[in-house]
Amino acid sequence: MKGVIALYEAFKHAKRALRWGAAGLLALLLISAVPARAAEMREPDVSPRMLVPVGHTVGIKLFSKGVVVVKLPEGGTPARTCGLRTGDVIVECAGSAVTSTEQFQSLLQESGGGETDLQIRRDGGSMTLSVLPAQNEQGVYCIGAWIRDSMAGIGTMTFYDPSTGVFGALGHGITDTDTALLMPFSNGSVLPSTVKAVKKGETGAAGELRGDFDLTEDLGPLYANTSAGIFGTLKTQGLKDDGAMPVGRPQAGPAVIRANVRGDEVAEYDIEILKVISGGNDGRDMVISVSDPDLVAVTGGIVQGMSGSPILQNGHIVGAVTHVLLNDPTKGYGILIDHMLEAAGDGVD
Repeated sequence: MKGVIALYEAFKHAKRALRWGAAGLLALLLISAVPARAAEMREPDVSPRMLVPVGHTVGIKLFSKGVVVVKLPEGGTPARTCGLRTGDVIVECAGSAVTSTEQFQSLLQESGGGETDLQIRRDGGSMTLSVLPAQNEQGVYCIGAWIRDSMAGIGTMTFYDPSTGVFGALGHGITDTDTALLMPFSNGSVLPSTVKAVKKGETGAAGELRGDFDLTEDLGPLYANTSAGIFGTLKTQGLKDDGAMPVGRPQAGPAVIRANVRGDEVAEYDIEILKVISGGNDGRDMVISVSDPDLVAVTGGIVQGMSGSPILQNGHIVGAVTHVLLNDPTKGYGILIDHMLEAAGDGVD
C-alpha cells in the first residue's frame, strides 16, 4: 500500500519539475440555432475519457502460462527426437498442468524414464508429443531443452485510470529474450522502482535505464500481456485524479514525453512527432524525434526502460514511446493511446 501511494505521489508532485510546452488546447465551438423542440431532443454530451499520464518507471515481473522452450542443443536429445521446437510452450506433462520449471522437472522425475506425453502450444494451436526422458550424469531425468517460466525487468507506466484503477505500461508486449515471441501470460505484477544509472544510447547500440526495485512489494497485479502493452490494476483504490488529461489523437508537430530518467524524478521533455502512420502496427503508429537537449545529454535519446513514457500533445495524452531506431537513438516510434486502451479491454471501458 505504501509503495502504491509513493509511486502516485511521485508522478502527482512531479509537476514542479515539468516544463510545459507553449502549445495550448484549441477548442472550436460550432454554434447553430435549432428549434426549441429539437434542442430538447439533443443527445447528452459525452465526456472524454480521462487518464493520468504517469511516466514513472516500475519494476515488472511476469510468469508464463506453462514453460517456454527457449533453446534446443544440437544432437539427438529427447526434446529434438520427440519434435519439440524453439518457441513451443509446454502446458501439460503426463496429464498435469505445468506451472514452473521446477515443477516440470519434478513431473519428469515421476515418469521414471517412461514415455511421457507433453501437451504444447505452437503457433496458436495445440498438440501432444510423446517424449522419452533420459538421465543425465547426476541421474536426473531430462529432455535436453532450455526452458523459461518468468521474466523481470524495468519499464515505464503510461497511464492510470482514476475511475477504474487500471493502468497500462510499456506500449508493447513482454517478449522472450531468446525467441522474441510474446510471453504466454499467467500472472504478474508491477513494483516500485528507482532509476540508479543510465547507459546512453549510441548509433548501433541501444542504451538502457538501470534501476532498483523491490521484488517483495507489489503495486498491483497484471491481467494481460499484449502486443500493445501490459495492463493491470493498482491495489489502492480512490486515488485522486490530479493531472488527469483527456485522450486525444496525435498530429505531426511539437509534443512532449513524460519520463523518469533520474532517481524518482518525472519530467517532461520536448519531442517532435514527425509522422503519424495510418494503419501502423506492432507499436509503430507514429515516428518521433527527441529534441530536448537535457534528455539527449542524459540518455542520448530513447533508451530501453523508457518504453511506455506517455506522449502528450495540446493538453491530451495521445500515445506512448515504444521503440528506438538503432541508427539514430534520438528517433523512434510511438503507439496510439487508443490502441493501448483497446488492448486493455473491459478494464477501462
